Amino acid sequence: MRFSRSLIPTLKETPAEAEVASHRLLLRAGFIRKLTAGIYTYLPLGLAAIRKVETIVREEMNRAGAQEILMPMVQPADLWRETGRYEKYGPELLRFVDRHERESCLGPTHEEVITDLLRREVRSYRDLPQNLYQIQTKFRDEIRPRFGLMRGREFIMKDAYSFDVDDVAAGESYQQMFEAYKRIFTRCGLEFRSVLADSGTIGGSYSHEFMVLADTGEDTLVICSACEYAANSEKAEVAIPATDDSPMLDLQKVETPGKRKVPVVCEFMGIEPHELVKTMVFDADGEPVAVLVRGDRTVQEVKLKNLLGAADIEMLDDKAVFDATGVPTGYLGPVGIKIKLLVDREVAAMRNFVTGGNEKNYHIKSVNMGRDFEAAAVADLRQITDSDPCPACGAQLGMKEGIEVGHVFKLGTGYSTAMKAVFQDSNGKETPMVMGCYGIGVSRIVAAAIEQNHDENGMIFPMALAPMQVVLLNLGLKDEQITETAELLYTELQGKGVEILLDDRDERPGSKFKDADLLGIPLRITVGKSLTKNGVVEIRHRKDGTTEELVPEQVTARIVELIDAAMSNG
Repeated sequence: MRFSRSLIPTLKETPAEAEVASHRLLLRAGFIRKLTAGIYTYLPLGLAAIRKVETIVREEMNRAGAQEILMPMVQPADLWRETGRYEKYGPELLRFVDRHERESCLGPTHEEVITDLLRREVRSYRDLPQNLYQIQTKFRDEIRPRFGLMRGREFIMKDAYSFDVDDVAAGESYQQMFEAYKRIFTRCGLEFRSVLADSGTIGGSYSHEFMVLADTGEDTLVICSACEYAANSEKAEVAIPATDDSPMLDLQKVETPGKRKVPVVCEFMGIEPHELVKTMVFDADGEPVAVLVRGDRTVQEVKLKNLLGAADIEMLDDKAVFDATGVPTGYLGPVGIKIKLLVDREVAAMRNFVTGGNEKNYHIKSVNMGRDFEAAAVADLRQITDSDPCPACGAQLGMKEGIEVGHVFKLGTGYSTAMKAVFQDSNGKETPMVMGCYGIGVSRIVAAAIEQNHDENGMIFPMALAPMQVVLLNLGLKDEQITETAELLYTELQGKGVEILLDDRDERPGSKFKDADLLGIPLRITVGKSLTKNGVVEIRHRKDGTTEELVPEQVTARIVELIDAAMSNG
């Protein structure tokens, strides 16, 4: 591939729209171009990197026994109505009506389509198991698409679906996919962790996310310092607290004029935030619900949403809180509350705490659950912190940022029961298929790899994902010896199957060096004045900046050796 004949429109300046490193560098390196909000055209080098990911994914999926298919992107609304997701999925599902007034949607995922296929084709337990996958464009109408390929509206995804006769067999399929994912991300050259996760709109009882560790990650991971426990902070379970058995004291109403915020109330009453319990009010599918958490804690909304089985959760503003309770924000408490009350289990273990008095300008001391109020439910409802002990072993927890690049789900029979995807078991009984679902963000992996591997000069691709393995700089287009050597090496390396970009542009050496670093290609060969003066060619490693000087006759063998070593390490 010759730079002079390729569409590689590099930019010197950072585009104003770019917020994170991968977005900035993909635009500057000419890998992608924006068409409209959250939708990008992949240029030759960008597509080449994506194809590298696709190849690894295909090889490992096939190795795990999955079969590749390709399903339509346009999906009938009727299928989604069978599972109830057409209404529940939310505005991210792009719905439309065709000329025949048939309702459809653009597929953000394909559980309904694959279940419909299998219910038509599978009749007997002898037809199972099945594991089918595709690599295809998805569309999710994100309200605020951002960060380039990290969170776009249109993206490339691998999604797979397993169908089994029972839970045991489904567990085996899940484990096979889990191991395949570990191989995929290892081969991609990424530093990653698998963590327990919330299943979200996909559903199911159990899931793991595969997270690339990076400072710009949108998700916070909770990782134990001593054992294998790791979870998304939305899913991380807080260890059950010890119960305070102190004697219950008498209630005491205290006037707290104008004192609404936790720090102000605590200072006024001479207490610490952990001795106060705040009452947070949320809208859950149109109904108000109050949640009690300690004054120094935060409600984890995903946990609340899962407990209620709600489609949507939103914290109410001050006016909505007053409309729902008749009490101004900051003075609301559980004693005599008129709406549904949920209690974090840390609060349930406390004694003699301070709460709002359910009256403007008043708080109450020595409140106790059971004596002074009752809860509709007690559950783990708060955000875990790094000061909490590990729920598995009690050791110190740590927090890291991560980018989700893969997610595996145990779906169970939710979809197959709703859509009547059944088979005859060995006793002739109709039984719903047990399903699993396994997704990988193919285009997102490229962005995540850049977030994890870059410096101030540009991208630093792992060899397995690099759009080209070598960039060859000709720094003397008018020098016969330099040009002849560069062309010879280009031809030799191509003959060895090396993916090589020859920079044969009539540009200053400085520009060529800058573009080579920007593109992040792992190995750079420079043919320039060192050849005419000393008879050597330079090989530079993009990752650590180390260089080697070799006579031209040694270069091809050395490059092949370096590529083989890098690929075998992946």
